[in-house]
Amino acid sequence: MAKPMAARTFLKLLEDEGLSVEEVGDWRDHHRNAAGPWGPVHGVMIHHTATEGARRTVEICREGRTGLPGPLCHGVITKDGKVHLVGYGRANHAGLGDDEVLRAVIAERALPPENEAQADGNRHFYGFECENRGDGDDDWPEEQLDAIARAAAALCRHHGWSARSVIGHLEWQPGKTDPRGFTMKSLRERVAERLK
Repeated sequence: MAKPMAARTFLKLLEDEGLSVEEVGDWRDHHRNAAGPWGPVHGVMIHHTATEGARRTVEICREGRTGLPGPLCHGVITKDGKVHLVGYGRANHAGLGDDEVLRAVIAERALPPENEAQADGNRHFYGFECENRGDGDDDWPEEQLDAIARAAAALCRHHGWSARSVIGHLEWQPGKTDPRGFTMKSLRERVAERLK
């Protein structure tokens, strides 16, 4: 069980990991905390945006869309490997997911198949939305994959988590496919390598 770190610590960890970071507006105070608590945090969730174009993607993730107010994550990782901080606190990114998956993340053991949706993921996960159409044809540039691994590793290192605390939305909520185009196994291997 971990208390969410301060926003300034979040920013510093990402920069110390060698990431290029852009602070978007009042990201430190942009959150959905009125909708429920944030924390304790147990892991990092990775998504694809199902959008195209960095500027539009960042705007959607910050402002939200019809029926789902922003922020939709904490950071947006664009194809150039830049991390755009759009919110901090509770964010509308994970939704309801499988409580058995949550228990596995907390215990840092292999994930069971997701088949229920009753645990509040927005409360328990840091979230990174990654610019990609999510159609299986849109490529994932190396600089973007490296940035995703660096961002996840920075948070894991701070909280003393292993790479098993990094999950994809598709491993959390039935019916989700993101991130599509690389495997979470390969991403966790990258994270584990950075944590050595």
